[in-house]
Amino acid sequence: MANETDLQKWFIGAIDQGTTSTRFLIFDGTGNPVASHQIEFTQMYPQSGWHEHNPEELVSSVEECIEKATEAFVGLGHQISDIKAIGITNQRETTLVWDWETGEPLHNAIAWPDTRTKGLVRELKGQEGADDLQQICGLPLSTYPSSVKLLWLLRNVDRVRDAYENGRLAFGTPDTWLLYRLNGGKNKNLFVTDTTNASRTMFMNLHTIQYDEKVLKFFGIDRTKLHLPKIVPSSCPDSFGTIAHGALKGLRVTGCLGDQSAALVGQQGFSPGAAKNTYGTGCFLLYNVGEKPVLSTHGLLATVAYDFGQQRKPVYALEGSIAVAGSAVKFLMNNMGFFTHSHKISDLAATVDDNGGCVFVTAFSGLFAPYWIDDAKGTIFGITQYTQRGHIARATLEATCFQTKAILDAMEKDSGHKLSLLAVDGGMSNSELCMQTQANIIGIPVDRPAMRETTSLGAAIAAGFAVGVWKEFEELKQINQKGRTKFEPNIAQEDSAKMFKKWSRAVEMCRGWLDASESGDF
Repeated sequence: MANETDLQKWFIGAIDQGTTSTRFLIFDGTGNPVASHQIEFTQMYPQSGWHEHNPEELVSSVEECIEKATEAFVGLGHQISDIKAIGITNQRETTLVWDWETGEPLHNAIAWPDTRTKGLVRELKGQEGADDLQQICGLPLSTYPSSVKLLWLLRNVDRVRDAYENGRLAFGTPDTWLLYRLNGGKNKNLFVTDTTNASRTMFMNLHTIQYDEKVLKFFGIDRTKLHLPKIVPSSCPDSFGTIAHGALKGLRVTGCLGDQSAALVGQQGFSPGAAKNTYGTGCFLLYNVGEKPVLSTHGLLATVAYDFGQQRKPVYALEGSIAVAGSAVKFLMNNMGFFTHSHKISDLAATVDDNGGCVFVTAFSGLFAPYWIDDAKGTIFGITQYTQRGHIARATLEATCFQTKAILDAMEKDSGHKLSLLAVDGGMSNSELCMQTQANIIGIPVDRPAMRETTSLGAAIAAGFAVGVWKEFEELKQINQKGRTKFEPNIAQEDSAKMFKKWSRAVEMCRGWLDASESGDF
């Protein structure tokens, strides 16, 4: 085990390519970030319910962040040679396609919250074999996984279909695309994904950690026509290649995790029963269930939590996904003009004592776990002439907290264990009011670290394990433990139960807003 002085001289880079921004951080071996750079990139909404990213902008944003953060790192007196390796973490399910021979993207990336596939999902649910899918890959049929996004592209975009018919179609999630390009694109043709990202495509068998022929056949995918990336462990010294250009040219990438898995690793959720909730664009609650998958009967996903290779077995998690969290705050800011900076939502919410009878079901993309209601739309109940902006701001924060409670209740039913503590991170966790509300609604303490870049830290940990900065999980116990804040529930359980009952009623009332004949594109 390395001593602290050595660890402070060892550095690991972490690429964090999220839904709305990209960042690159450089951590020392004690888990402290010493340099970073972040860029927001373009969100494209060509039609209602559609959400796309420019594949080239994803790459250029990563490259720019690496250059700027490295420049800052060197400016602090460090050497580039002090950086031992790089990890990568990324938005999951977002779907990219490119020409295998030229490396050219064939369409914009379809981002994970995109709901254009609603009609397609309804059709697939009626297909023979639909009921078997979740047992194989842990995910229910919804607009969420990459599989239905790829199928939509094959059916609706001529260039994509032509490339597929000619055996030239490459498919990947953002990790695969970025690793491919950072390694030099078609010159190197590095084409891999890690287990956590592969488990989000709906093509991977959760039990064998391989692509499943039965599932591919269900989606009508011919393996001889589609290039699927090789599945490798999340921490590996030689699977992810090396950076081909720029300030970090020649440096190895040795870790790769989907962003929510990375956050669990960054929160040191290495024991069965550990759970974390990340409040980002969406909200994602992961619960470590150990070395065997637990298939949910209460509306949750089964997924790979992390896979550190080297004779270790993959570790699995139950996951609850909330489509809209921070994006609801952005909606109040950008669409409604409630405030000019997203962190101001807490100030506005604090201008009132409660939600004034308002309940905001933020179903902008339908409702995800544990409800899986595709035909819901965002709805505010309880508006009267008394309602002020502060009430709506408070109801917006509460929406995420209520959905988190619904997921925790489902996890308790699936696992047979009640959680005693919830570790939190992500943008909305900065709000004291939101975290206190969360503790009150779930009735257990909420534990927030002082350094909240846990997703990036998780990528750095995966990379560090592969090159021997750390060798055992035990060595990570002290990382990011200083200055944590614990929010204890401070209202009566009966009051909390009443609030949740009202929320549950609102969810039922927003069900079925769209009928089957409507696409929802209005």
